[in-house]
Amino acid sequence: MCKLTPKIVAADYIGDYRIRLRYEDGVAGEIDLEPDLWGEMFEPLKDKTLFAQFKLYPERSTIYWPNEADLAPEFLYDRARTSAPKDKAHHAAE
Repeated sequence: MCKLTPKIVAADYIGDYRIRLRYEDGVAGEIDLEPDLWGEMFEPLKDKTLFAQFKLYPERSTIYWPNEADLAPEFLYDRARTSAPKDKAHHAAE
């Protein structure tokens, strides 16, 4: 059986290339996407003004930008989960 990625309930711009994500299962974490901004779709997001314009796409449990770049829900969730305090990360793995 395939386990679905929990839905994002909030995404907040923190500064630079950092975003705080919160999920319906209680997992919350701050992720730094700077190392991931490469390639045709993501290079333009090195402009912090553009990067900060992301929007929440809750139906797909991801975020997206005006240039139509988005990230895999599993990638975002794993990054948020590993940056979360241990008790929250443990809760999400159950």
